Amino acid sequence: MGPTACGKSALAKKLKKLLPVELVSVDSALIYRDMNIGTAKPTSLELFHYPYYLINIKDPKDGYSASEFQKDVLKIIKRIIYAGKIPLLVGGTMFYFKTLLEGLPELPEPNFEFRSYLCSLAQRKHRNFLHNMLKIVDFESSKRIHSNDLQRILRILEIFYMSGKTLTELTKFKKYKFPYKTLQFSIIPKSRNWLVEKILIRFEKMLLLGFQSEVENLLNRGDLNINLPSMRCVGYRQMWGYLTKVLSYDEMVQKSISATKKLAKNQLTWLNNWKNLNVLINNDNLDTLSYEIVKILEKLKL
Repeated sequence: MGPTACGKSALAKKLKKLLPVELVSVDSALIYRDMNIGTAKPTSLELFHYPYYLINIKDPKDGYSASEFQKDVLKIIKRIIYAGKIPLLVGGTMFYFKTLLEGLPELPEPNFEFRSYLCSLAQRKHRNFLHNMLKIVDFESSKRIHSNDLQRILRILEIFYMSGKTLTELTKFKKYKFPYKTLQFSIIPKSRNWLVEKILIRFEKMLLLGFQSEVENLLNRGDLNINLPSMRCVGYRQMWGYLTKVLSYDEMVQKSISATKKLAKNQLTWLNNWKNLNVLINNDNLDTLSYEIVKILEKLKL
């Protein structure tokens, strides 16, 4: 686990050379086909040499819930272990990790028509309309979720209106136990300035690689819109805003970088509260970190 731009994928490649692992992506953006540059997805050549499960499994118009992820990953883990390998889960979507380890209550299926209705309603109201609505129906959840986290707000409102119960109420009754022993690692930056510099360099590289053209192709499809989970991904919603003349180019760049830094901050907040975590500090020497992980495995005789 780790924040965006912190070197998770590069470290996973190092570990695949040292251990009999199969890589599993835990990233809510990498699931989408035709969204390669803006998600910093491994290239086709990299995926040939270092294949991942759960990359390129969905079209951008499709949804994919944490519950679906949980079901898919449990099947994949079983398959990998049956083949005599170690599942190595790599990514920064912390809620997916939490769902896999702790489970979810039984929830109603996603209703994207209802979500679109809520989004259209919010556009006619003030900025925090949906978060204020969340405060009314599920105050406990509203305390945990930032007012800008549209996707989670929509899901929790959807749960309430589809089931008549709050997520907080439903969570109390979940019965789930992750069936495998885990060893959990996080890779974190050696400093905030180091991570910010990595984010700036990576976004500049995305622009040079043709990120604008990638989003233009998605926009020109005609069947996507800004309220879809895929188009809410960091960078994509800002570039969409520029291409639809909502933002200037400079605003798009500034907002994309700001959103990425905010994402990294949220990921680090998750990790600071995570239990049973082996923390690795990225000081630009991934070889040292990979051998450190191997030593821990050997010490535990795993």
